[in-house]
Amino acid sequence: MTPYRELAPPTGLLPVVACLWEHDVPPGHEQRIIPDGCVDIVRLDGELVVVGADTGPVVAGPGAEPSSRTSGIRLRPGAAGAVLGIPASEVRDQRVLLADVWPDVGPALADALSVADPAGRLDLLARTVLQRKAERDGLVAAAARRLGVPGSRISGVAGDLGVSERHLHRRTVDAVGYGPKMLGRVARLRRLIALSTAAAASMAGCTAASAGLAERGTPSSLAERAAAAGYASQAHMSDEVRRLTGLTPVRFLEDAALTAA
Repeated sequence: MTPYRELAPPTGLLPVVACLWEHDVPPGHEQRIIPDGCVDIVRLDGELVVVGADTGPVVAGPGAEPSSRTSGIRLRPGAAGAVLGIPASEVRDQRVLLADVWPDVGPALADALSVADPAGRLDLLARTVLQRKAERDGLVAAAARRLGVPGSRISGVAGDLGVSERHLHRRTVDAVGYGPKMLGRVARLRRLIALSTAAAASMAGCTAASAGLAERGTPSSLAERAAAAGYASQAHMSDEVRRLTGLTPVRFLEDAALTAA
């Protein structure tokens, strides 16, 4: 069993939930969390917290306690404001007790999770979010998809959606936690991770690696992957990766994996 695993949400939650997840944290293990445009509701260290959208890396140092399991539900970009019932910007870069956000159900849910088994915790989280009957902001969801296209510009995305840049910014801040510019930076990083994962898989599965990558159009060098991901240059990519992950591109991409978002 892998330390981190994702499970598909129930059908009724697919529009607003990217995944349910569990993480078995071994003692002495450092955790590095990078921005993904999402907000999570997490049972962490015995408390139920809202983990707001991060704008930079969050590193939890190694602990000496025995292995513990963290459970969570990840809200898609554009869904957090509606699910939480507050502007998502109010929890940006923060860990906030769910009881402070949902005083009506948060405390009881935290108590129920404390006595449930791992599968029961995920079920309780899913059912509670489903009961919110929240809808993802369609405009922001459409903008997030467009910002995920290499070469996209905020002005062009706003124009395609028939709104002003100011209106798009306000809606995105409320629904995601930050504006379209930051969301675009996160989208580029996720493209880089996906391209690097594909390149590594191709290299591992092909004896004539260079020829195989060329045939399939998978960028093999870091500079090629930076260009394909939408960065202006390799230097631009290096600066962005350091800002968002706290690591050099080479070090970060050694074991980076694309998570559900």
